[in-house]
Amino acid sequence: MLNVYDILETIRMIQDECLDIRTITMGISLLDCIDTDIDKACEKVYSKIVDRAHALVPTGEQIEKEYGIPIINKRISVTPISMLAAACPGGDPVKFAKALQRAADTCGVNFIGGYSALVQKGFSAGDEALIRSIPEALAVTDNICSSVNIGSTKSGINMDAVKLMGQIVKETAERTADRDCIGAAKLVIFCNAVEDNPFMAGAFHGVGEPDCEIHVGVSGPGVVRSALSKYPDASINELADIIKKTAFKITRMGQLVGARASKLLNVPFGIVDLSLAPTPAVGDSVAHILEEMGLEMCGTHGTTACLAMLNDAVKKGGVMASSTVGGLSGAFIPVSEDAGMIDAAAAGVLSLEKLEAMTAVCSVGLDMIVVPGDIAPETISAIIADEAAIGMVNTKTTAVRLIPAIGKKEGETLEFGGLLGSGPVMPVRQQSAAKFINRGGRIPAPMHSLKN
Repeated sequence: MLNVYDILETIRMIQDECLDIRTITMGISLLDCIDTDIDKACEKVYSKIVDRAHALVPTGEQIEKEYGIPIINKRISVTPISMLAAACPGGDPVKFAKALQRAADTCGVNFIGGYSALVQKGFSAGDEALIRSIPEALAVTDNICSSVNIGSTKSGINMDAVKLMGQIVKETAERTADRDCIGAAKLVIFCNAVEDNPFMAGAFHGVGEPDCEIHVGVSGPGVVRSALSKYPDASINELADIIKKTAFKITRMGQLVGARASKLLNVPFGIVDLSLAPTPAVGDSVAHILEEMGLEMCGTHGTTACLAMLNDAVKKGGVMASSTVGGLSGAFIPVSEDAGMIDAAAAGVLSLEKLEAMTAVCSVGLDMIVVPGDIAPETISAIIADEAAIGMVNTKTTAVRLIPAIGKKEGETLEFGGLLGSGPVMPVRQQSAAKFINRGGRIPAPMHSLKN
């Protein structure tokens, strides 16, 4: 039973502490849209998305009014498009991207994710064609997001795909250089990708999911930071308990919104992803939570330990608040989208190497990191390989979303605006890993993958 204090506390969280529902994402299966004629397949894709998601945005707005909580994004995720492209060899996969964009425009959603391929063990029909089309697809559309899964704990790491993705990331940035390289900000490379992720740019609708469902992604770094600030002398154990209780409250809000959206849209409720998703807004930063714990600045020694405790406490508190927790569920550390991370990177305290260490204990990986525009594709591939190795060995989802800032060098800034924020161009190692990347093949799965 809610009491007056609980209601007032929630209002304060929304008004003063940046509490929001980051996204409601409708997952839609497109398997029944497969056709050997690519034009017919694209029409089926458009028709099904519009049929299922035409009420998504109005429903989100209705829930916002009912509960008084902001829902920042309304999104759609679809079956990996490479599976549809496989049925029409010789067709241009970019036609699917344009069909998705048309559907996004009709439904009024912020993003559609699923221009994706799953190649952790090798390329099947349609995969390579779709991957090679990503730079053009992201250049000619505005709301399409793309992802490629290049490794898993069960399969190892497909190094041929890793090499290719280094080239694709660089080309995608070049194709959108006139728009602050925005294409690369909509492309993520995964190891151990999950099928029910509501967050972009990595969302896709897995083949094991139902025909249509609704997912919710919560937020609330500002709420957690505010809660910790009230206990400046608390012990580590007490801090963990405060975070768990706060995460419980945040997740209950997500559960409420998800259940309501499911009922109004008449589709199954999928999951609540309880990841702490920051924004560039003041007071909505994961880095500032870590600093509230006792760090002078995020990125200094002790950062990884603080982040590990935060991630664990968020999951423990969230799991108690919902029986449908899924997705990624942890703490995101996207540099350009987090005011504290931006400051730490600009000050030189937060390095690419420290971020890589942090990804071993959080969700998800090297996210929204701006690198010099003259970076070699092989260096991008090497960064992807390092991050995938962390995910593979630790049986967790890791990802890389790098933005080569074409025409910019270390110390300059790339401006995206909105939720994507801005990012200082971070230095990368100059020594080459090209010989390693060009060997090709597959890094074998670790011993602990043999769990059947």
